[in-house]
Amino acid sequence: MKHYYVNTAPWVGENHEVHEEGCHKMPSQKRDLGLHYNCKTAVAKAQETYPDADGCYYCCEPCHRK
Repeated sequence: MKHYYVNTAPWVGENHEVHEEGCHKMPSQKRDLGLHYNCKTAVAKAQETYPDADGCYYCCEPCHRK
């Protein structure tokens, strides 16, 4: 299992991105989403609070909206 976080203060026009622990794009303002087996369940958890949440292109590419 991996630890995931969601950005709580995205740039204007950006989504609340979900990041895996250790991502080089990890924001300083983030909320802990806990441990998940994959980015899909982490994004689903983030979407409970931030409906626009999606995965980071760099660390959660399978969950990144293209």
